[in-house]
Amino acid sequence: MRAVQVVDTTGPDGIAVTDVAEPQPADGEVVVEVHSVGVAFPDLLLSRGQYQVRPEVPFTLGVDCAGTVVSGPGSEPGQRVCGFLVHGCAAERVAIPASQVFALPDSVSYDAGAAIPLNYLTAQFALDERAGLREGETVLVHGAAGGVGTATIQVAKGMGARTIAVVSTEEKAQVARDAGADEAVMVDGFKDAVAELTGGAGVDVVLDVVGGDVFTDSLRSLAPQGRLLVVGFAAGQGIPEVKVNRLLLNNTDVRGVGWGAFVTRFPDHLATQWQALLPLLESGVVDPPVGATYAAEDYARALVDMDSRRTLGKSVVRLRD
Repeated sequence: MRAVQVVDTTGPDGIAVTDVAEPQPADGEVVVEVHSVGVAFPDLLLSRGQYQVRPEVPFTLGVDCAGTVVSGPGSEPGQRVCGFLVHGCAAERVAIPASQVFALPDSVSYDAGAAIPLNYLTAQFALDERAGLREGETVLVHGAAGGVGTATIQVAKGMGARTIAVVSTEEKAQVARDAGADEAVMVDGFKDAVAELTGGAGVDVVLDVVGGDVFTDSLRSLAPQGRLLVVGFAAGQGIPEVKVNRLLLNNTDVRGVGWGAFVTRFPDHLATQWQALLPLLESGVVDPPVGATYAAEDYARALVDMDSRRTLGKSVVRLRD
């Protein structure tokens, strides 16, 4: 069967479509026939040997996917599902632990299903478990036109929050608005724009996937008892530092969001998260915005486009029509 593999950790140039053996599931694993694979930032890091997990080459890419069940516990053959792995989903068939496989509502396409696991479970964990988001609060979302950004907007709206998107272009602002953002502001000067939108009160939660230069102004944008959620450092400008006296004086928090590490230690939490997301999926509040779609042979180009920040919404690679 076909799989998209890293054959050399030189970045996207080291990716190839190869023939691999059929998966041999262990106890408790579900074999899924993959239709669509979500393109994720960890794929890019894995291709460069820069991720915290460094498998030996060759290895298969793909963090999240959607398709149909072939066999396995807790699922019926032919059932439509989505699921995730640390890597390995970008193959025509894949074995996934049953706790990491979720039944898709019939209204959700395979492309949209492949956009759900990594981004929406991260967003739900960030807003519920880490931020303790309450109805009526305001959430500021950096990188708001990307996969995690649009997921955060939709989950926050489903939890009854007001959302303000931070973007770099008007095109991306429209993507964020289409995802459900109440307002969108440009990253240049966002602190002053946020102050105006909130009447100087600030926001209750900031979700930051960017890091770099925006970090300090994000802290300054927090209301008293506000929470800044650190999800990633896509800006590539190094890891920002916090002057903790600012936290003391303003009664604010900086909180790490390590969803992957958390569910590795507490895998039963995934079922709780999915039950929280399911009503939002069924109501249409969660409706993953799928951007570009690619063939398996173009997986490398999908990563280059993401690295160049040309990605709007979630990019998807289709392994089957």
